[in-house]
Amino acid sequence: MSDRKYRQSGYQDEGRRERRPALARPVEAHDPRIPRDPRVPNMPGFKQVFRCARCGHLEPLDVQADSTCGNCGVDLHACVHCVSFDSGARFECAANVPVRLSPKDVKNQCSSFAPRVSVERETGSTPVGSSSGARKAFDDLFKF
Repeated sequence: MSDRKYRQSGYQDEGRRERRPALARPVEAHDPRIPRDPRVPNMPGFKQVFRCARCGHLEPLDVQADSTCGNCGVDLHACVHCVSFDSGARFECAANVPVRLSPKDVKNQCSSFAPRVSVERETGSTPVGSSSGARKAFDDLFKF
C-alpha cells in the first residue's frame, strides 16, 4: 500500500503501475431501424446542358448541321450557339476566322463550331406529373 493519502499518479509511481484488464464493450444486437452511420445529405448533382440562345429550351448536346430548336425553330448550328461566340472579339468570334459570318443566328458551315454547353444543378428528383412517384414518396414517409 502507498503511504500517500490519495492515489494520484506522479513521478514516484514509475515502477508501480497497476495493470487493469481492458473492459470489453458489450455487443449490441443490430437493429435495422436505427441508423448506424450519420445520414448523407441529399446534395443535388450537376449536369451539362445545351440551351437555345433565343428561347432557353433544353436541347440535346450533339448538334448536327441541320438541327433546329424544338420550341422556337431557330437553327442550332449558328454562331450564337457556339462556344467561340464573343461579341467583343474581332468578327464576333474568339476563334481565328478569316471572314465575318453574318447574320449570327442562321445556319452556317463553320468548321470550328462547338455548342455552348453550360453546367446546371439537378434540382428535380422525380418527374413532374408522376403520380406513382408522389405516392411512393408519401408511403416512404411512414416506413420503419
